[in-house]
Amino acid sequence: MKKSTYLLIAALMFIFVVLAACAPERSEDTEESDDESSATTETTETTEKPESLTIWANDEEKQLEAVEDIAANYEEETGITVNVEVKSMLDQMEELALAGPEGNGPDLFFQPHDRIGNIVAQGLAEPVEIPEDVMNSYSDAAVDAITYKYDNETNQYGFPAVIETYGIFYNTDIVEEEPKTVDDLMALLENKTNPGNDEYGFLMKPNDLYFAIPFFNNYGGYIFGGDAGEYDTEDIGLNNEGSVEGGKLFQSFFGKGKIPPSTTTDVIDGLFNDGKVGAVINGPWSIVGYKEALGDKLAFAPFPSINGEPAQTFVGVKSWMVSYYSENKEWAADLAAFMTNPESSQHYYEVAGELVPSKEALESIEDPIYAAFAEQIKHGVPMPSTSAMQQVWEPFNNALQFIAEGEDVKPVLDESVEQIKTNIEASGVE
Repeated sequence: MKKSTYLLIAALMFIFVVLAACAPERSEDTEESDDESSATTETTETTEKPESLTIWANDEEKQLEAVEDIAANYEEETGITVNVEVKSMLDQMEELALAGPEGNGPDLFFQPHDRIGNIVAQGLAEPVEIPEDVMNSYSDAAVDAITYKYDNETNQYGFPAVIETYGIFYNTDIVEEEPKTVDDLMALLENKTNPGNDEYGFLMKPNDLYFAIPFFNNYGGYIFGGDAGEYDTEDIGLNNEGSVEGGKLFQSFFGKGKIPPSTTTDVIDGLFNDGKVGAVINGPWSIVGYKEALGDKLAFAPFPSINGEPAQTFVGVKSWMVSYYSENKEWAADLAAFMTNPESSQHYYEVAGELVPSKEALESIEDPIYAAFAEQIKHGVPMPSTSAMQQVWEPFNNALQFIAEGEDVKPVLDESVEQIKTNIEASGVE
C-alpha cells in the first residue's frame, strides 16, 4: 500500500476508535456463534451454497481489473455469482458500520492490516480459521500481519492478498555498485554530494518513522513489546539503549554537507527524477514514475544491512476480510482463499502490478526490481496493527526531525516516548 495512504489512514483511525462503542453486541450463546465464525474452505462442503456473494474492491483501475478476473474464475468454478462493488478502502469501514446492520454490506471487504485493531474493536470482521495448507502458502510476514489478539483470544483476521515494503532505488549513472550496507549509503552521501548544485549521493526524509524504523529495529529498538498481533502497548522500546544507538546513526546522515534537515518527499522525488540523486528510499508504488524518468538507469536493491544484519523494514499487508454481518461466512472465506491462492495471486501481480504474499508467486517473479522487493519482504516486520499505533506517528516523526536538526538523541527519544504514552492513555485505546 502506498506509504502516504498508510499515514492518511492512521490520521483517520482516531475517528473510528470512537465508533468502537457502537460495535454490535455478540450473542451470549457463544457455542453457536463460534461455529459460525470459524470460516474455513472445508465447511463449504456441508454449508448450503449461496446464489451470490458480494465483495467490496478498492477503486484503483488495475487492481479492480484483476479482482474482477479472479471473481469470474470463481463463478465459473462454483456457479456462485460474485458481485464486485467498487468502494475505496478509505471509505469501507465507515460505510460497513452503517450498511452492515441493515443487511446491505458485503461478504468480503478489503483493508490494510494496520486497521485490524479498529476493525475488530468495532465488530466489523469475523475471525477466520485458515486451513493449514492455505496458511503455509502465505509468507511469514503476511501471516503475522493478519494475526491479532482481542479479548484474550488470538485469531487471524482476513486472507492476505497484497504485501509491500521498501528499499533503495538508485541511478546506475551515479551509483556504480548496489549499496549493500548502511556504510555504502554513507559513502555515497559523502562522495557524490555537491549541495551547491543540488546533487546528492543519497537522500531520505528526516521525519518519517515508516522509512526510518530499520535504524532502530536493527539495534534492538521496537515500537511495542510482545509478539506480532499480541502487543504490549505499555512496553515502548523507542528510547531504549538500542534505539539511542540507532538514532545516532540516523542523525549522522544529516547536517552540513549531508542531507538537509528540511528535505521533503517532493524534493527527493524531483531531484531523483532529474538525475541529481544517486539513491533514495521508496516502495513499489514509485516504480512507474521513476521508470518514466530514468528508464534503464533505474535499479533497485533491498534496504542495506544495518548493524551487520538485514534491515528490518516495515511490511504492510492488505487482506480480504469476512464481514461480521455476512450471512454466508463460510463461502465468503472460501472465496477469499480462492482469490489469494498461488494461481490467483500470480494473475493479480501480473495485472495489478502489486506484490502478493503467496510464497509461490513471490519466488516466480522475474522482474529484477520486484524480485528485490520480494527478497526484502523476507526480512520485514509488519507495522503494528493495534489501535495504539496511531498515537506513535506524530510524536516520533517530530522526534526524528529534532534529531536530524542535531538535538541530543537520548532526551529527544525520551520525550517522544512520554508523549506517546500520554496520547495512548488519553485515547483510551490499548
